[in-house]
Amino acid sequence: MSHFVHPDPRALIHAEREALAEAYRADEARVTQAMLDRAGLGETANRRIQEHARSLVMGLIRAQKGQSGVDALLHEYDLSSEEGIVLMCLAEALLRVPDSYTADKLIHDKLTASRWETHLGRDRPLFVNAATWGLLLTERIIDTRDRDRWLGGVLHRMVARAGEPVIRTAVRRAMGLLGDTFVLGRDIDEALKRARPNERKGYRYSYDMLGEAARTDADATSYFEAYRNAIHQVGKAADPKAGIRDRAGVSVKLSALDPRYEPGQEERVKGTVLPRLLELCDLAREYNIALCVDAEESWRLDLSLDVIQAVMAEPGLADWEGFGLAIQAYQKRCYALVGWLEAQAAKHNRTLMVRLVKGAYWDTEVKDTQVQGHTDYPVFTRKAATDVSYLACARRMLNECPHIYPQFATHNAHTVAAVMEMAGQQAFEFQRLHGMGEALYEQLVGRKGGPDIPCRIYAPVGSHEELLAYLVRRLLENGANSSFVNRIHEGDVEALIADPAASLRARKTLRHPRIPLAPGPLRRGATEQHRGGLLRPA
Repeated sequence: MSHFVHPDPRALIHAEREALAEAYRADEARVTQAMLDRAGLGETANRRIQEHARSLVMGLIRAQKGQSGVDALLHEYDLSSEEGIVLMCLAEALLRVPDSYTADKLIHDKLTASRWETHLGRDRPLFVNAATWGLLLTERIIDTRDRDRWLGGVLHRMVARAGEPVIRTAVRRAMGLLGDTFVLGRDIDEALKRARPNERKGYRYSYDMLGEAARTDADATSYFEAYRNAIHQVGKAADPKAGIRDRAGVSVKLSALDPRYEPGQEERVKGTVLPRLLELCDLAREYNIALCVDAEESWRLDLSLDVIQAVMAEPGLADWEGFGLAIQAYQKRCYALVGWLEAQAAKHNRTLMVRLVKGAYWDTEVKDTQVQGHTDYPVFTRKAATDVSYLACARRMLNECPHIYPQFATHNAHTVAAVMEMAGQQAFEFQRLHGMGEALYEQLVGRKGGPDIPCRIYAPVGSHEELLAYLVRRLLENGANSSFVNRIHEGDVEALIADPAASLRARKTLRHPRIPLAPGPLRRGATEQHRGGLLRPA
């Protein structure tokens, strides 16, 4: 730990909480300019970063020939294609369909809108072909004599002949196939077994029990027991000789611990979420493993910080260095949040694990702001601004936060190179999602001829019934044509290693001009709500 000396942390906590409130929906141009000023490293460092990023990207391009799994699927069905959009609409909508009749009609409507057959071919990875055949509803459903005519556009007749229930089953199986690559195991025992080969390579794991916010008390009890069981199983499987940072951990979602985890329910949360989280933390402390509180929508953050603050003040956890949380760089208040967390940790003389991510709820944050008529968005509207915010927050975590153990979750080669440049010899770790980023981190983990860079794999665990919401977020986050994961297939090395700060400064405006703010609360009909628009960040 460095010898950086803070002023009185109690004064800092109050000041940083005020800064958080001010930054929540602050003017985007002002916040973006501040991030540009804080992220700058100088020309010499930027040249080293770009050369390192170039080396990583060239390694990724060479690895594309053998590509399979999620990266290949994202390329095949990216959100700039008609089929990619249909697939996302179908998956997202099926989450909310209450009955089989409506599901049948929805599937009928969505699948007839696109030409899935164009995604079949010998040059496609097996996984992509398998998923495509699932979306084509498998050859068993199709009369082979009609196949050529069907591929030319008679899907409506095929659906009428086969029957919607059969089609619905086939589509749900196809969605399950997509989920197999995103989810490490159907339960924690299966996930632990599947993790062993990567652990032998040097990877660490964080297990996330799939599930969205609890809707009933029974849901909350079920999620709590799932978290308890996961901590027991991960703790028992942990290497007794390894330190807490080298061991696997568990991630928890606070909204899964109570169905009323929302502003206005602070007293209820104190009596439900806080005791449950403290019990999970105490159990993780006994096993000496880490527990990470997942990030959620921006409107829950203040409530989450109250809970985090109470846990950090708990005397019984004072000797445990495994408590942590995820923070999202696309939020305008992320930089201030880093300062508040450091002040909290300094006050209690504890080390806090902080997982910096770019953010997974961008679409929801933008649309909610438009519908509710807020004065500004809580997130940046340009992708480059999020990248710059990420670098500014990373720099603060590494340079000004001796009580924070930094964890950098990214699949972007330039971000990886920039973090390594800023970190020097400081302790930190990278993180990636299960099923994604393998080719990038294979160049860093367990490599010969250079320092081994630790990387933790964030691994979802759960059944296909619990998968869809997570799957939609991952594909929206990484399937947009502006994402690094998608753009790597274009092979434009210079674009992939470009400094996001330089890209941002080249824009005429720091706010995206095609993502407008609503003039006021939209309560006057669907037409006006539709006019708000929803575009991916540029």
